[in-house]
Amino acid sequence: MTSFDKRERAFEGKFAQDEEITFKANVRRNKFVGLWAAEKLGLTGADAELYANSVVRTDLDSPGTDGVFDKLYDDFLKSGVAQSRHQIRRTMDEFMTRALAELTSGDR
Repeated sequence: MTSFDKRERAFEGKFAQDEEITFKANVRRNKFVGLWAAEKLGLTGADAELYANSVVRTDLDSPGTDGVFDKLYDDFLKSGVAQSRHQIRRTMDEFMTRALAELTSGDR
C-alpha cells in the first residue's frame, strides 16, 4: 500500500467519523429542542417525551433543519405560543452547539 493509499483511507475514515458525529449531534439537538418546545407548549412528562421524539422523527423523515424548524414554528402558531423565527433558529443553534460539545467531550 502506498502512502497515498494510506492517506486516502485516513481521510475516508475521518469523513465517516465526522458524518457519524454530525448525525448523532442532529438527533441529540432535535431531542433537546423538542423538549424545549414541549415545555413552551405546556407539555410535561410522557407527553413532552412523545413530542420530543416526534421532532426527532421529523428530521429522520425529511433530513435537514428546515423540517424541524417548520414543525416547531407550525406547532407554536397552532398553539398560540409566541416564538419568533429568529428565536427558534437561535435555540436550535444553541442546542446543536451543546450536542456537539457533549459528543466530542465523551458525554455520550
